[in-house]
Amino acid sequence: MQQRSTAAVAQVHEELVHLVRQLMTGERPAEGLPTFAQHSVLSYIERNPGCRATEISEAFGVHRSTVSRQLRGCVDAGWVQAEPGPIRSGHPLSLTDAGRDVLGEADRRRRDEVGERVRDWSAADIADLARMLNRFRTSTADHDTDQSIGADPRA
Repeated sequence: MQQRSTAAVAQVHEELVHLVRQLMTGERPAEGLPTFAQHSVLSYIERNPGCRATEISEAFGVHRSTVSRQLRGCVDAGWVQAEPGPIRSGHPLSLTDAGRDVLGEADRRRRDEVGERVRDWSAADIADLARMLNRFRTSTADHDTDQSIGADPRA
């Protein structure tokens, strides 16, 4: 029984690695839409208007330079604006109207992609997957640095 459990856990891990890799390095987004990383940043800012880059880096558990690169692309695209504020603590961030629009379109396209992948699944199978993914994610909540992700699955 322990051997089968170990093999099953290894398979779950392998599938998660493939899924994350696919999400992070998958197809390039359509022209004018955010990358997966930018989408995550935009979603966080939408849920936390006025947040700063340091807060995002802490919430995502990544170095601030990583967040800064993503933010630079979002600012350059006109999706995020940095409000005046002390440089030391970082500028408060908010989405522009264009940022809200592009986030909405990216969400729609990503939901459509998920819908296409489960097109031949039964409603019960889809509900089971959603329930199990939520159970898996929330069972590790004490290790999750971005507690707000639980409130909004778009990040």
